[in-house]
Amino acid sequence: MDKNVLRNLSYGVYAVSTLDGDRAVGCIANSIIQVTYDTVAVSMNHENFTHECMEKTGKFSISIFGEDIEMNTIAFLGFQSGKDRNKFDKIETITVDGLPVVKNSVGYLICDLVDKLDTETHTIFLGKITGGEMLSDSKTPMTYDYYHKVKKGNSPKKAPTYLG
Repeated sequence: MDKNVLRNLSYGVYAVSTLDGDRAVGCIANSIIQVTYDTVAVSMNHENFTHECMEKTGKFSISIFGEDIEMNTIAFLGFQSGKDRNKFDKIETITVDGLPVVKNSVGYLICDLVDKLDTETHTIFLGKITGGEMLSDSKTPMTYDYYHKVKKGNSPKKAPTYLG
C-alpha cells in the first residue's frame, strides 16, 4: 500500500491541551474528528505526556489552527515533551474553563472526556463538547495537507499519521 494516500484524507492541525495539576500541557494533533453534534474523537499516542494528563484531568481543549499559525507554535507543542519543559512559556494563551487555548487560533472547543478506546499505540479519546467559540472569522483553518505542502512541516514519530 502507498502510505502517502493517507495524506489525502482531510485533516486539520490542532493543539490539544489539558493540565498537569495547575500547569498547562499540550501537543499537536491532526487526527480529530467530529463524531456527533456534541462529541469529538482525538487520537493520542500512549507515550505522549498529554495522554497521561488527559486521563487524570478528564477534560481537554482543542485549539483550531489557521494557515497563519507560526511554525514555532507547532514546533514548541509538537516536537518536545511537556514532561520535560513548559511548552506554553512562549505561546500566548487564554484560559477557558480552566484550560489553555492558543490565542492565535481560529477557534476552540472545550471537552469533557467521556470514553476511550485503546489501540496498540494510540488511545482514541471521546470528548463531549461543553463549550467552544470562533476567535476569528477571517482566518482559514489549516489542513494537514497545507501544513506539509506549503509550510513544509514534518510529523513527529508519535503522530498517528507519521509515515517514516
